[in-house]
Amino acid sequence: MKKFLNDPVDFADEMLEGIYKAHPAVTYVADDKRCLVTSKLKAGKVGIATGGGSGHLPLFLGYVGDGMLDGAAVGGVFQSPSAEQMYQVTKHIDQGAGVLYIFGNYSGDIINFDMAAELADLDGIQVKQVIGNDDVASSVVGEEHKRRGVAGIFFVYKAAGAAAAEGLSLDEVTRLADKARLRTRTMGVALSSCVVPEIGHATFSIGEDEMEIGMGIHGEPGIIRKKLAPADQVIDEMMERIFAEQDYRNGDDVAVLVNGLGGTPMEELYILFRRVSQLLEARGVTAKHVWVGEFATSMEMAGASVSILHLDEELDRLVAAPANTPFFKHVAG
Repeated sequence: MKKFLNDPVDFADEMLEGIYKAHPAVTYVADDKRCLVTSKLKAGKVGIATGGGSGHLPLFLGYVGDGMLDGAAVGGVFQSPSAEQMYQVTKHIDQGAGVLYIFGNYSGDIINFDMAAELADLDGIQVKQVIGNDDVASSVVGEEHKRRGVAGIFFVYKAAGAAAAEGLSLDEVTRLADKARLRTRTMGVALSSCVVPEIGHATFSIGEDEMEIGMGIHGEPGIIRKKLAPADQVIDEMMERIFAEQDYRNGDDVAVLVNGLGGTPMEELYILFRRVSQLLEARGVTAKHVWVGEFATSMEMAGASVSILHLDEELDRLVAAPANTPFFKHVAG
């Protein structure tokens, strides 16, 4: 393991200390650095909270700010935050209009977010939930409730954050977040493992000439391991599965997220987007909003994912809305 760290036990907390020193627009509550909130709350606005393990920056912490999230609770690397941490974030960001939880479909997160919602209910805070499950590789059609939440949750954050900023009700913000969830599909591919600091060695092994399509962001097994192929062939295989699940028609618009998993150069990500764009154009589909970069990583894992949000008029408006967070800035239009 070659990393810039001190004691591996302190990895997540020292990372958080750096974030707070670098970005005064966020702070923490309950004397717990793992309970991150925006320093600019707006009375009467629906609060939006997320959470999950560290090791995925800019997910989850990086999207707390104007036009997106109001708070996030984080655990250690690839570990769920506690129910108490989520509850403390919830209490702080509630501004009288209720709170929406958006998080990935992982058992530990589900248990702790459910418990936090129960604690909030005792305080009279209404909480609703939208659980991201965009990873098409992790379960078959008809059993989407078993799918993992991965980089496509970015689009759910964006839609919900914009809707809340417009002053919409908790029910409306939840509806729009859920619409974004239902219309988002993601496929990923890994070329190497990642290293959890407290473990100190690779999570899994993969050959120098191999790739794994469908790998999860914690190193969960994919759907096929095979010899590394040219970039166009990799994207063709990934997009075939996405196209099979969404009815993209000539004239439709989509938003595209090409996401690096932590160890992939930007140059390679743009090579991947080039092919995604070609495949969309061949179907008469316009990539109206495009983001290429690191949005949901897995420590230093080499690999990438592609997320496609099938837009409609509502989602187009919300995705285009401005946002300003420590790790993400978007100007309207």
